[in-house]
Amino acid sequence: MSRIDQINQLLHSELADLAQQYIQIDGVLITITQVECSPDLKRAKIFVSVLPDKFFGTALKELRKHSKLFIKKLGRLNLRSTPRLEWTIDSREKKAAEIEDILKQI
Repeated sequence: MSRIDQINQLLHSELADLAQQYIQIDGVLITITQVECSPDLKRAKIFVSVLPDKFFGTALKELRKHSKLFIKKLGRLNLRSTPRLEWTIDSREKKAAEIEDILKQI
């Protein structure tokens, strides 16, 4: 496993804990599905799944609002540099559900 993969896993775990601790939206489940750091560790793309789908915007807004706090908390990991967090919706689950529905109809 490469160093970047290890950092991705570490950030995934830490961000999932931080999101659970600081992001509270009634009736909404936010899941960090994947983290991809750039090789220079200057930015990290965080993929997020939100259920129900209609709260994507609200969830992203809250995550972005808490980014500075999350970066501060990630400082304890002693990385060479703490990456800038880029939040994006992971649409793989939604696409998988759509494919499943199509297969059921066949």
